[in-house]
Amino acid sequence: MSGGPPRAAEDFLAEPLVATLTTLRPDGSPHVAPVRFTWDREAGLARVLTVATSRKARNLAGTPGTGTPGTGRVALCQVAGFRWITLEGRATVSADPRRIAEAARRYTRRYLSPPPDPPGRVVIEIAVDHFLYLNL
Repeated sequence: MSGGPPRAAEDFLAEPLVATLTTLRPDGSPHVAPVRFTWDREAGLARVLTVATSRKARNLAGTPGTGTPGTGRVALCQVAGFRWITLEGRATVSADPRRIAEAARRYTRRYLSPPPDPPGRVVIEIAVDHFLYLNL
């Protein structure tokens, strides 16, 4: 990621809003899901907590048994009225307890309540390399 978004975009990313996460299914069709997320400017990472069996996590893991990796490219879009920002990048799914704990800590700070803690929880980490935005 070269640089980052302007200050107004950083402020917008700090608002506790919901976004959509777009991943690609094995057949190439888009899957769009509403998500809560966090943005870590220093690391250039957006984080989304979910469960390993979710469609979005499975899309990133690839098709089981085929040896075909998922595309890994995702788009995360936050919208409020006519203001919006899309974060694009390569995503990975991790079950590492330390990474999940960091995502949960950031989630709690952003949304002022802890995230759900279902069995099989994982974190999707998006290494953001491109920003698109309007009216920020």
